[in-house]
Amino acid sequence: MIWMESRVEQRTNPQILWDDAQSVIMLGMSYAPASDPFLLEDYKSNGRISVYARGKDYHDIVKKALKRLARWIVDESGEQVKVFVDTAPVMEKALAANSGIGWRGKHSNIVSKSHGNWMFLGAIYTSAKLDQSTPLRDHCGSCSACAQICPTNALDTPYTLDARACISWMTIENKGPIALQYREAIGNHIYGCDDCLAICPWNKFADSAATHKAFLPRAELEAPELGDLLRLNDAEFRTIFSGSPIKRTGRDKIIRNALIAAGNSGDIKLIPPIIDLLDDANDIVRGAAIWALKMLDEGRYEVEKAQRYADETHKNVRDEWDAICPTLNA
Repeated sequence: MIWMESRVEQRTNPQILWDDAQSVIMLGMSYAPASDPFLLEDYKSNGRISVYARGKDYHDIVKKALKRLARWIVDESGEQVKVFVDTAPVMEKALAANSGIGWRGKHSNIVSKSHGNWMFLGAIYTSAKLDQSTPLRDHCGSCSACAQICPTNALDTPYTLDARACISWMTIENKGPIALQYREAIGNHIYGCDDCLAICPWNKFADSAATHKAFLPRAELEAPELGDLLRLNDAEFRTIFSGSPIKRTGRDKIIRNALIAAGNSGDIKLIPPIIDLLDDANDIVRGAAIWALKMLDEGRYEVEKAQRYADETHKNVRDEWDAICPTLNA
């Protein structure tokens, strides 16, 4: 059973994205997890993947549902429509808050009184003039659970996210080395982070039974072993993550993330694949492997440095060997 809720915001500036748009229908679809998102927190040799990325790609699922609704709107009204699911510069959160689906929580995400904050958002722009929905008032109150649990203090200012300190940004969007100051705080997060979402008390109203079956986690993505991830080549990566939003992030960044998690794991069994990655073709991967090796075995790190440093030509990698690691994300 899909939960989908829609609200309407009238366009105050129809020139944005589409000249003929008069109203925006905002929709939310629940992906509330059936299991505890914190379950793997203490299993350091396994990677933690954000709940939304453990199943099929939400872009495809949500867009398919929106298109069905859009076709119905066209058939019933004759009006024009355009559908957006995180595929254009649409301010989904602001539109969702203005349309009354939920309010903007202190973690900057939309929170619903009846469904918590596990929601995918989508928008249907239409040429129809629809009545404006009523925004909800803020119900966060004095709660600061999301800010308190954030491993990197990215939510120090309520309602404002410091993107460069956010683990989701660092592990998904960031193309360079992960800043040294955040590496240990990342723990075993290898793709995204749900901590601020998972701790929200409004989730007690979220019904995981309403989740679309396509969002249910694939077995290989629930608790992937870091050792297996560290051994993936590009072809194997593409096969395993086919149909997942993780595939777009690419093998090199996922290996980088897995290496940071390996360095935090304390698991010396991960040292052999880490050493293999010291010779990886990608400089970001090589640099992360250096850090992971030093975290697990400083003696072996010194041995490998003596053998490899002189032949390394990339400045970022030489800086990792010199422990002059980046403190700000590139």
